[in-house]
Amino acid sequence: MYAILDIETTGGKYNEEGITEIAIYKFDGNRVVDQFISLVNPEQPIQPFVVNLTGINNEMLRNAPKFYEVAKRIVEITQDCILVAHNSKFDYRILRTEFRRLGFEFERKSLCTVELSKKLIPGMPSYSLGKLVRSLGIPLSDRHRAAGDAQATIKLFKMLLAKDVEKDILKEHVRKEPKSSMDTKLVYILEDLPSVTGIYYFHDENGEIIYVGKSRNIKKRVNQHFTNEHPKSREMQKKVASVSYEPTGNELLALLKENQEIKEIKPKYNNALKRDVFSHALYHYTDDNGYINLKIGKASKNKNSITTFGSLKSAKNTLTNWVEEFSLCERLTGMHSGEGNCFNYTIKNCYGACIEEETPEDYNERVKELIGRYSYQNQNMLLVGRGREVDEKCALLIEDGEFKGAGYFNLNHQINNLDIIRSIITPMDHNRDAQHIIQSYLRKKHNFKIIQLSVHE
Repeated sequence: MYAILDIETTGGKYNEEGITEIAIYKFDGNRVVDQFISLVNPEQPIQPFVVNLTGINNEMLRNAPKFYEVAKRIVEITQDCILVAHNSKFDYRILRTEFRRLGFEFERKSLCTVELSKKLIPGMPSYSLGKLVRSLGIPLSDRHRAAGDAQATIKLFKMLLAKDVEKDILKEHVRKEPKSSMDTKLVYILEDLPSVTGIYYFHDENGEIIYVGKSRNIKKRVNQHFTNEHPKSREMQKKVASVSYEPTGNELLALLKENQEIKEIKPKYNNALKRDVFSHALYHYTDDNGYINLKIGKASKNKNSITTFGSLKSAKNTLTNWVEEFSLCERLTGMHSGEGNCFNYTIKNCYGACIEEETPEDYNERVKELIGRYSYQNQNMLLVGRGREVDEKCALLIEDGEFKGAGYFNLNHQINNLDIIRSIITPMDHNRDAQHIIQSYLRKKHNFKIIQLSVHE
């Protein structure tokens, strides 16, 4: 559990500042589960430059609670939490100073989003909260007020958690969590899991990830793991000390993250992905008469394909549908052999390319339309789908036919600027498996909007 914190102070001499406003959001890595926001009477005047900066003046704080009146609530909401703040050394120092004045030693683990941002989002022009979130397209209202700054820090921290591909933040968090006893452990773990689409991680008692999975319903899937009687499952159940999860909002990103993270983390109980997730591909070539022919064949790393398939049956079924959809010739797609016209010609779904009745130019136009729609080779596009929250969208970026990664955004202006898109995107591997997952997903009924990007953006 995390406590996302922001404090406004009176300004003044080091270690003599007083708190004027505090906002704490208890955050479980996915959503806010509790919050505390309050003005605080610092019992000393506010520096004039701070009044101009925050808009908080001495009059506003006259009837506000003094620190000792809110101290118990601060201890309670931050109990068993890692403190997270933008420049956490400052906020943590101020809090500890106030508690020391009351004779109480306040100690918590802390994380700094300035340091994390420098590591996970390098090369930004500035790492001050206002400039950084503006560069990333994160909305920020009430700048220099505790609640506004803390809410922007939550959004930034969620982005940093997504960009932490090594899962260092997650593993450190798991190590700090109190462990349940073995007999009731699995029940307690299940109680805390949501019924959402995403990735889940099984951790051992040292916080190390021993299994990665994806599901459209995390709680249901993990329950299946915990009730499976297979010897390997039973062994894994004994090793699991905790389960963490990352909602993705949609199945496509869950598939991509699962594929990549199993290869990168190599968890003990995942079968290594030694073979490609696809077996067949659709190729094209131009025959002696100038017609573009389509042909299903075994997937090969040495040949450029239009798209790939998980099996020969899937390839044949898909091509059958495309022949009908684009009024293509069965002979030129390898689905009909023999002499003369193909069967589709007799039912007027083929315009006679098989007997050279239709010109290569006219026929090839429809084949090129198919290739353009189902192959993203050389394309620049954004796939926009469902995010983790109601007001959030997920974006997958493809540039020059290469999958670059995925991220989340709240406001449409963020995806009108390619520089912001690149900043919010968590880089992911472009490989044949990722390409297959995206292409096969987009062939099915999906709710992703495809936005073509200008090469010059």
